[in-house]
Amino acid sequence: MSDQKTSEDTRYEAVSSRDARFDGAFFFAVETTGIYCRPSCPAVTPKRKNVTFFPTAAAAQGHGFRACRRCRPDAVPGSAEWNVRADIVGRAMRMIGDGVVDREGVPGLAGRLGYSARQVQRQLTAELGAGPVALARAQRAHTARLLLQTTALPITEIAFASGFASVRQFNDTIRRIYARTPSELRTESGTGTGTGTGSRTALAAGVPLRLAHRGPYAAREVFQLLAAEALPHVEEVLGAPGARTYRRTLRLPYGTGIVSVDERSAGPWLEARIHLTDLRDLTTAVQRLRRLLDLDADPYAVGERLAADPELAARVAARPGLRSPGAADPEEFAVRTLIGAEEAARLVTAHGTPLDSACGTLTHLFPEPAALTAHPVAGPLAEALATGAVRLDPGADRDEAERALRAVPGVTAAQAALVRMRALGDPDVAPEGGPDAEAWRPWRSYALRYLELAPVPAE
Repeated sequence: MSDQKTSEDTRYEAVSSRDARFDGAFFFAVETTGIYCRPSCPAVTPKRKNVTFFPTAAAAQGHGFRACRRCRPDAVPGSAEWNVRADIVGRAMRMIGDGVVDREGVPGLAGRLGYSARQVQRQLTAELGAGPVALARAQRAHTARLLLQTTALPITEIAFASGFASVRQFNDTIRRIYARTPSELRTESGTGTGTGTGSRTALAAGVPLRLAHRGPYAAREVFQLLAAEALPHVEEVLGAPGARTYRRTLRLPYGTGIVSVDERSAGPWLEARIHLTDLRDLTTAVQRLRRLLDLDADPYAVGERLAADPELAARVAARPGLRSPGAADPEEFAVRTLIGAEEAARLVTAHGTPLDSACGTLTHLFPEPAALTAHPVAGPLAEALATGAVRLDPGADRDEAERALRAVPGVTAAQAALVRMRALGDPDVAPEGGPDAEAWRPWRSYALRYLELAPVPAE
C-alpha cells in the first residue's frame, strides 16, 4: 500500500508541475468534474483528494470520466513501455494499436498471442484497468474525433471507418467520452470541418495529422536515415535538410495508402498527411508511421541511462531525442535487409503491385512475400513469411521471431538482429558482433544509433 501511495504521490507531483514527460504514461481523473486529463493539462491543478490515476485512457473512460477538452488526452504519444515489454500485455497493446481487435475481434487477438480470450481479458484488465474491447473502443473514438474534425466525410461513413459496428454504438461512445454529439464535436470552435463535400473528395484530400511525440525529437537524423534508405517507386524524400518531406506507399488490410510526413515541426509533433483508398485503414496506417518514426519513445529515459556512459555522454548531449527508427512494413524490411538496395529496387519494378494512380515518383507497393518465393536469394525467407513460419507483425514474440529468422537459409545472425531491431521495434538489441554493454539496457538499440553516427564536433 505504501508503495502504491508513493507512486501516486510521484504522479501527482508530475501533474502539479504539468510535466509533459509523463503524457501517455498515465492519466488522471478529477472526481468533482468527471473529466480525465493528461499530466501536462494546463488547467488549474485539482486537489489531491479529488484525483484518481489510471494507466490508460480506456480505464478512465470505463470509470465514467470524459476526455478533457483543453488537453485532449486521447491525442498523447503512446506509452514507451509497450515497445520495451515483450510479455503478453506489451504484445497485445502493439496489436490493438495496429487494429487487430477491430479486424479480428478478441478471439483473433488471443489466437495471435497464443492464449485464450479469457486469459487475455483477465491480464489486460488486471494491469491496465480495461480489457481489449475497451482499449480498442478508446482508439476508435480517437480516430473518429480525428475524422470528424479534419474531413468533411458524412458522419455515418466516419462511424464505420473508425471501426464501430453500428452508428448507434458510434454515437453512444462519442457522447460518453466527449460529452458531445458527433455533430457538436465536428463544429466546435477551432477544429474546422475539413474541405470537400463527400467521401471521394475527402479521400483525395487525405487526412491531415499531427503526430505527437514526447520530449525532443532528432528529426534531422531520422530523415537522414530515411533518405539514405529510400527505395525508388516505393519511397521518396523531397526537399533540403531541415525542410524535407518523407513519402511512401503502404499495403494495408483493406486497401492501399500513401503517407507523407514533414521534417520541420512547430511543436511537439510532426505534420503528416495520409491518403487512403479505404478509411478503415486509418488507425493501422497511423500506427505504422509512428513505429517507423519511433514517435512513442521516451527520450528522457534513454538519455538518462546512456549519458551515464562516458563513451556516449558527449554524443547524447549533442543529439537529444535521437530515435531508433522502425519499419513501416516489417516483411518488406526483412526482405530488403537480406537482398540489399539494388536488388530490392529491381524487384519493385519486376514484382511490385502498381498503384491504381501514381503519385509523383511513387508508383508501386513492395512485392508481397508470396510473389518472391522463387527468388534465388529471398525465396526461403519469402516462403517463411508467406506461410507464417516467420512472424513479424506488431505482436510477434521477438525471441521466437529471431530464432525463426536465423533458421532461414541465407539469413545471417547479424541480419536477424537488425530485423529484430527495426522491423519489430525492439529498443534493446545488440547486433551480432557489436558491443553488448549491460549498462545500456534496456536501450542498446539507441546506443548503437549514437555510435553509428559521426561525433558532433565541439564548437
